[in-house]
Amino acid sequence: MGDSGGSVVSIDVERISFGGKEHHIQTNYGPVSVAVYGDHDKPALVTYPDIALNHMSCFQGLLFCPEAASLLLHNFCIYHISPPGHELGAAPISPNAPIPSVDDLAEQVAEVLDFFGLGSVMCFGVTAGAYILTLFAVCASSKLICYIYSLSTITCYLMMFSLLQSKYRERVLGLILVSPICKGPTWTEWLYSKVMSNLLYYYGMCGLVKECLLQRYFSKEVRGFSELPESDIVQACKSLLDQRQSMNVWRFVQTMNERYDLTEQLKQLQCRTLIFVGENSQFHSEAVHMTSKLDRRYCALVEVQACGSLVTEEQPHAMLIPMEYFFMGYGLYRPSQLDCSPRSPLSPFCISPELLSPESMGVKLKPIKTRVRLEM
Repeated sequence: MGDSGGSVVSIDVERISFGGKEHHIQTNYGPVSVAVYGDHDKPALVTYPDIALNHMSCFQGLLFCPEAASLLLHNFCIYHISPPGHELGAAPISPNAPIPSVDDLAEQVAEVLDFFGLGSVMCFGVTAGAYILTLFAVCASSKLICYIYSLSTITCYLMMFSLLQSKYRERVLGLILVSPICKGPTWTEWLYSKVMSNLLYYYGMCGLVKECLLQRYFSKEVRGFSELPESDIVQACKSLLDQRQSMNVWRFVQTMNERYDLTEQLKQLQCRTLIFVGENSQFHSEAVHMTSKLDRRYCALVEVQACGSLVTEEQPHAMLIPMEYFFMGYGLYRPSQLDCSPRSPLSPFCISPELLSPESMGVKLKPIKTRVRLEM
């Protein structure tokens, strides 16, 4: 165990889990688990899952898709951040530990990046995880401005500008968001979450809680009904939910139920953003709202038909071609198109609007509808 300036302490634990290495990192906001997959010399892709999920239950479907795995692992080293206490084999978090705020979790992401020595990264979040990574991206974009305006003299400005610019500029190069949320909870969602919190607190991961979560993740067709059995992915998800520590999930639900509206801050984002949302997602309207508030030059929305919120598990193949075109804007390709392995930081260039237009994507991406707003 070693101390790094009093802010992060790492206990390296290697686990045989699809070739990844799991790190348990102590941050100023509590411990967090990060599973790392791939070559550390490659650009970093940071993921964050939804409530009650970790990388195994949130991104496994996508990474088990050979084409997607090839695209991602060829170009990136993937850093899967689990919400506190959501990793495999997690112990219950002490009831005396303070419940982190959404700001604390965003700062925790920053400390994880600092621990691994990562500069500019690509971020990939699902619903609650999309909110945390968007908040982190907003903070990374705004901190330089906030610090500069707080300085009182030109001399201080000149002394600090270079340091702050290198620390915060372009910390997030791109966002891939799945069924994202960016507003505070509605009264309906707040009450729904309170009911689920009480169930978790008093009854643990009971059948009713699992049903609430499955409705959050999947479309009705995948969950099954009287005439149609539930799918394999729902059965697998149920099994993984059984492994969660209910009080750890309760804490994350509490955190997300106290989130605030990011709509105004979205205007500060300058990174390119690719948003996926299932047509039947509970968060469909919020994804459309978020798209409308982002800079139209850098944002694209892909609506996946007959799909719930967890597109990465329900229809991972639908994500492949939009992600390919998105990464082309950073000079990244699938191995069949580019044999050399990327070693330099990402340097985005403009994505041609035609690459993501419904006309060019419609045939290849059926059953996908796209809403795209990109300008040269």
